[in-house]
Amino acid sequence: MELDTPVLDNHLHLDPAHGRGIEAVKDFARVGGTHLLVVNKPSWLLGIEVEQGTDFEAVFETTIEVVTDANEVLDGRAWPVLGVHPGLVSKLIDDRGFAPREARDLMQAGLDVAAEYVADGRALALKSGRPHYDVPDTVWNASNAVLQHALALGADHDCAVQLHTEASEDLTEIATWAEERGLDRHRVVKHYASGRLAGPTPSVMSDKDRLAEAAERAETAEEPFLMETDFVDDPDRPGAVLGPKTVPRRVRWLREEGREEAIEIAHVATPAEVYGIDTRTTLG
Repeated sequence: MELDTPVLDNHLHLDPAHGRGIEAVKDFARVGGTHLLVVNKPSWLLGIEVEQGTDFEAVFETTIEVVTDANEVLDGRAWPVLGVHPGLVSKLIDDRGFAPREARDLMQAGLDVAAEYVADGRALALKSGRPHYDVPDTVWNASNAVLQHALALGADHDCAVQLHTEASEDLTEIATWAEERGLDRHRVVKHYASGRLAGPTPSVMSDKDRLAEAAERAETAEEPFLMETDFVDDPDRPGAVLGPKTVPRRVRWLREEGREEAIEIAHVATPAEVYGIDTRTTLG
């Protein structure tokens, strides 16, 4: 179902062992989707209890394998985004008895391993963040240290960093942290964003209200944005977040609304600026 434009879902998960895996990619492609940024699932959801940084390799390899398979299906291509889910801090502290500093160190070690995948070209970007729920100050401080470490790695390896954080329309503090470490703020991406965000680049959840606001701001104020579903690929949560067909369908809706410029910004200009990828030349 051609849309005659690249169509990128900036953040979704694929789980070939427990979920729909490549079948979800086929659904995305059938309705006009062309490009994917596939983020590794949290380690504990893959049944992996990490003890050291190298334990994350099994998580990352699973994502790289499914990206390879996705590239056989898509008219464009897929890229892996690798890192450590910020919710791991609570799993380590609350469930396994880690001290906050021990959890911090292990999560930073996992990010170091993810950065090695970026360095050798096997991954496009890093993923980090901080809890979106209330935590004690010691855990919050440890989480911010992990996030800041990810930003420093992004600067060191010249790559974007996707963030899972609390809901907010103002994350200028994080953007400032990035710039202090040598990473341009536009290369920090707030996953699960609303249509308005100060600081990082918003990756907007693809419901119509959020997209309408993001498209308006993009076209009137030249503000970049990306589109995503956060598809979780979990058979135990079939209605969670948005399905893999959503982004192509929302692109079609934006076209019906006369938002051609917004489509170009979200699926061509912003991916080029943030990740250095060319969604046109990789199409077909």
